[in-house]
Amino acid sequence: MIEQCGIKVDAISVGGLETCIQLPGFGVAFDIGRCPLSAVNRETVFFTHAHVDHMGGVITHCATRALRKMRPPTYAIPRENEAAFHDLLAAWRKLDASDLPCQVIPCGPGDEIRIRKDLVARPVRAVHRVPCQAYVLWQSRNRLRADLVGQPKEAIQAARARGETVSEAHEVPIFAFSGDTQIELLQREECVRKARLLMMEVTFMDDRVSVESARKMGHIHLDEVIENASIFENEHIVFTHLSARYRWLEAAKILEERLPANLKDRVSLLPRRQ
Repeated sequence: MIEQCGIKVDAISVGGLETCIQLPGFGVAFDIGRCPLSAVNRETVFFTHAHVDHMGGVITHCATRALRKMRPPTYAIPRENEAAFHDLLAAWRKLDASDLPCQVIPCGPGDEIRIRKDLVARPVRAVHRVPCQAYVLWQSRNRLRADLVGQPKEAIQAARARGETVSEAHEVPIFAFSGDTQIELLQREECVRKARLLMMEVTFMDDRVSVESARKMGHIHLDEVIENASIFENEHIVFTHLSARYRWLEAAKILEERLPANLKDRVSLLPRRQ
């Protein structure tokens, strides 16, 4: 478990093997990997794409919740995967002779899924070998009405005495998860670059895999992050999806040596579970 920007994260992510990013405080997960036991407690799962290392554990998740008599889960999936996802459920319902109850929400850019009264998730298009989407969590907050900003306390009190509402709602991006993607997602989507906490895939760290090869696989190379260092406005960034060819300490050393100063203090590498 890690905590950054006031958000607790329970995550495992190894490129090609499994990715499951849990936010216990919000009761949600992004992708399910092989379904870590703790992820059974997450009622809502946002899927970025349908590769096995991101979606393979979904039936285990659904069946285990039913076995424990928990509420049926909600699965938000890329709209392009809707028919095949229902086929997957249908096959396992037949094989398992069970209902596997769940709610499926096909979604894509322009849609939103409400998590709680003050929090929504919105997908944005990622760039991968298959249809893929990142997710940004937006939180509603109140702030002083724009025309009252900078006004003396007496003016604000007078407005309130007249029965006026002195605050207004606004939204801020507090969390983003890139899923598997090329760097274009970060270049294109301002909300991902501005989210307080960004969890983004950086699969390859050095010349063992070239930038060109990384791009062909639909992944980000550290060289591309360094080249685009100036675009990141996030308070903190956690690199995920590290290739299994790297030992964790080796990758951490590469980051220490190569990250520019304007990123180094804001970046951490997701710990690798033993």
